[in-house]
Amino acid sequence: MLRSFVAFTPLLGAISLPILVPLTISRVGLAEGVALALILSTVWFVAMLRTAEMPH
Repeated sequence: MLRSFVAFTPLLGAISLPILVPLTISRVGLAEGVALALILSTVWFVAMLRTAEMPH
């Protein structure tokens, strides 16, 4: 399970960010879209760091 999560983490962030941010900007507003971009990219970055497989 963790291995598949590690494999899909980059894909999920790369797909969700460009879809959700413009939708939020068009439906809610610019400030909320920028805030969502900041929050999503931070969560994505932390998830990528937490699931990184480093060589020993």
